[in-house]
Amino acid sequence: MKNKANHSQIDFKQYRKLFPITEKYCFLNHAAISPWSSRVCNAAMELLEEFEHEGIAAYPRWMKRIQEARRLFATLVGAGDDEIAFMGNTSEGLSIVASGIRWKPGEKVLVSMPDFPTNIYPWLNLESRGVGVVEVRRREGGRLAVGDFQRALSPGARMVVVSSVDFLTGFYCDLESIGDFCKQNGLLFCVDAIQSLGVVPLDVKRSGIHFLAAGGQKWLLGPMGCGGLFVDREVVGLLDPVVVGWRSVTREEDFFDIHFELKPGAARFEPGTPNVVGIYALGAAIKLLLEVGIGAIHERVTELVGLLAEGLRERDLQIATPLNPRERAGIITFLPKGDPKALISHFMKNGVVVSERNNLIRVSPHFYNNEEDLDRFFSVLDSFSTA
Repeated sequence: MKNKANHSQIDFKQYRKLFPITEKYCFLNHAAISPWSSRVCNAAMELLEEFEHEGIAAYPRWMKRIQEARRLFATLVGAGDDEIAFMGNTSEGLSIVASGIRWKPGEKVLVSMPDFPTNIYPWLNLESRGVGVVEVRRREGGRLAVGDFQRALSPGARMVVVSSVDFLTGFYCDLESIGDFCKQNGLLFCVDAIQSLGVVPLDVKRSGIHFLAAGGQKWLLGPMGCGGLFVDREVVGLLDPVVVGWRSVTREEDFFDIHFELKPGAARFEPGTPNVVGIYALGAAIKLLLEVGIGAIHERVTELVGLLAEGLRERDLQIATPLNPRERAGIITFLPKGDPKALISHFMKNGVVVSERNNLIRVSPHFYNNEEDLDRFFSVLDSFSTA
């Protein structure tokens, strides 16, 4: 990856100016739905103006920009352009993988649990086809390791499925070690990367990942309703497209001579008219992240989460997130004193945006946040009365 700049060389103050939300809110909720930067808004507005003033005359330009966005997503994950398809969301990407594999009755999928439902239901849906779902249970702090999958391994196992980051505790999987385990045991490897992509450097090839899906609305700082699916070119033939349309085939512009030949790469999973506005916005969001550098972003967010952990410990609050920097990404979760929902309401009334999940408070800063944001967070936390 080319994203390893030292964050001390980055002028984060200049980038912070690209996020007008900082003028009103202390936004620490990027594990939910993130705000857009002005660059993302400008990209979307540019397209809308083209729709207004040029209409279909701008179509060739739109298609060119879609390919540019595809290249940016490929760069972000360390893949080739031909290995990327645009999806509506993570659920759609994972469902394409789950439903498209030619499963045999008795085969099994090893799935990390508990997990966000997006990464559970597509696999449970396979049980009607005779495919077994083997739960690989998370340990304290949401931890998962190769040994957990080794113990769950049994005859018929064909695929391992994990979330790169646990949405509740923020535990970050060692994807490379799990990828090595899959390679050694002849297993396919599928990753829900929505809670790490954009904040943690990733190379799908080095990690041995065959399939990866992520929506754009969290750490990518992009749109809702648009994301990406990576399908390794070595295994694309294992997936049958569940939905096929005019853009799934090699001669997509030939409307009168039907020739059913699927595109050779992941683009075969894009059946029809693309979400041009979403892809424009996603491309602009990824371009910004790559400009800053994912390595620098990771270093900065790790620092901010460390400062949050330090402040929470000083207040004798129980932290659910593993504190080893190698075991976390951008999330830190803690058990508050008093009613969690009342605390969330208190935060919102004071302009601080965080989440409540299962009676825990989840805080998730991004690279444009700063120490003043953390001071404001702790000031509001300290002003909360449990009486």
